[in-house]
Parts: sequence; structure tokens; C-alpha cells
Amino acid sequence: MKILSRNLKKGEVKISVESNDDLWYLSTLIEPEDIISGKTLRKIKVGSSEKEAVRKPVFISINVEKVEFAESSNSLRVLGTILEGPDDVSKGLHHSFNIEVNTRIKIKKQGWVSYQIERLNEAAQSKLPKILICVFNREEAFFALMTRSGYRLLSKLKGDVVKKAVDTKPKGDFYEKIIKQLEQYDKRYNLDRIIIASPAFWKEDFMKVLKNQSLKSKIVQASCSSADESAFTEVLKRDETKEALKMERISKEIKLVENLLQEISKNNKAVYGLKQTKQAVDCGAVETLLVSDNLIMKLRQEKRFDVLENIMKTVDNSRGKIVIIMGRHSGGKKLDGLGGIGALLRFKLVY
Repeated sequence: MKILSRNLKKGEVKISVESNDDLWYLSTLIEPEDIISGKTLRKIKVGSSEKEAVRKPVFISINVEKVEFAESSNSLRVLGTILEGPDDVSKGLHHSFNIEVNTRIKIKKQGWVSYQIERLNEAAQSKLPKILICVFNREEAFFALMTRSGYRLLSKLKGDVVKKAVDTKPKGDFYEKIIKQLEQYDKRYNLDRIIIASPAFWKEDFMKVLKNQSLKSKIVQASCSSADESAFTEVLKRDETKEALKMERISKEIKLVENLLQEISKNNKAVYGLKQTKQAVDCGAVETLLVSDNLIMKLRQEKRFDVLENIMKTVDNSRGKIVIIMGRHSGGKKLDGLGGIGALLRFKLVY
């Protein structure tokens, strides 16, 4: 995301969307009652009949009522009522902005709170390292590219194996196929790091076969208990990948949720669920607030977002940290299982 201009005194920030990841950030930043301005397509009547209407680009402003984000299709729609526009566009009518890569919009809020500014700056920071993860065993290999909002599965390979002995090795050129696939992805994405992970000794055997020194210099080895898509989340928790993933939000999110679960299990400095979390917030006890993006979307749809918004603003005013957790990975799913919200505390509460 590129910040084109900002005037926080007026509550205005103008941005340019540069990647699909930016759409996820915007889905958590844009809220009801915000004002969005920009170029958009609008059906305009050119005669007395609806059949004579044409879609043309116009510059309008809307008062936001609803935000819809579909991760599967990387689509972000912002719906609201028209506040300003050309003469042939009536005020008060409903309109939806379809925000895509290369879209430029201005977001105006009554006031930007510090956690929103932090998220805006996070989205606008320099590009993160391009990291590929490959998990494999003697039969299958899976490849995924890391993104700010999680990982994207790219492909998988199936190998032929001979199963006549305990120390069965992959048959034929399965390792060579993996190497070829890695070389293609390295060329396509100009990778900074490649994390290879496997159960048992497969990764060590693979490294003996790998002769490409350029590829070898980018590789970090890690362990995993299985070789399927679920292993990607496991790999993110490994100490071996900490350095490679230190800038990736998903690894930080998973660690924060794990810390929350540990504190809960010890009946120590942690709370979860809306009711308990609000009580802790009111006491000024919250050090780090964790909120699932799924809970944000749910409360917006139910017209109850003001409850969560007040909690977040109170934490912000008391200098607590607010982290929005992506619901798609294991950490986000665990947080959703706790009601979508939890907090690490400055001190233990006694009820």
C-alpha cells in the first residue's frame, strides 16, 4: 500500500492499493461512518428508460455502511450512500466501491486512533521478504508462498516410491522434480528465503542431492510431523524458521495466540471472550488485546461493532497494544474458538 497523502487533523488519508494483501488491511481499517472518495463506475441514465443507462467512471464520496471482503477471490466491496458526486448522480442513493489493485481512494474518519495508524503504516512499509515453504516426504511435496495475511498454496507434487524396505528412498527423480520446481519459483518470485521441512530424515537426503549453490544459500531447514498443508502452520512455530519469518505477521500472530493459551492454562494473566475482556479493559489491566478479523466482520454484520470499537479505543487510550488476528491460520481459528477476542494482562485480576 502506498500512502499518497495524509492529514490526520482533518482525518484524511489518501492511499493507492498495490497488492491483494492491501485489500485485507483495508477491510479491517474501513469502518461504518467513514467517508470513502474516489473514482468508481456508476450506472447513469442517458434517457428516460433504464435500458438506456450506461456505466461510466465518476468521482464520488460515500458514507460507509458496510464492508465486504472475500479472501478467496481477493475482492473488497465498500457499500454506502452517496454524499457527493457529479450533477447526474443523485445524493442519498446507495453505491458500492469495488476496490482492486491500483485503486486510489481517500479515507476520511472522524478521528484516527493510534492502532489504526500503526496498521496503516504496517501496510505501507517496504515490501516483506519473499519466502517460499516446501514441505515433503518420500511421496508428496507441497509448495506455499508466504503473504502478510497468511500463506498461499501454489502447487503439490506426487512421487513414485518403492516400499520394500524400512529405509525406502524416493524412486527415480522425485528430489530432482522438487529442485526443478523450487528453481522455477525462485526465478518467478525472486525469492529471499526457501524453507524446506520434512518428517524424519528426508530434508537431509534432499540437501545431499541439491547441487544448485544459489538455491542452497537461500534454504533454511525445519522439521514437521507430517507432509501436508497443515504442516505449514507447524513450520511457522519452529525455532529454525524464526529468523526467516521474523517480518511475517502470521508467525507473530500464532505466537501471540499461543502465549494467550499458555496464560489461560496457567490461570494467570489472561482473559478471553467479550465479557471477561471488557471487564479487564475497564480495569486498565490489558497489555495486549487480540481480536479476530472474523469477530470484527461478525459484529459489523450484526450492527454490534460499537461494543468492540469501545473496547479497542479504551485499550488504545490506556496505551495497550491491539493486534488483529487473521482468522484463516491455526492461531486465528484457536482465537475464534475462544470467542474471537482475548487479552494478555499487565496484572492478574481477582474476581
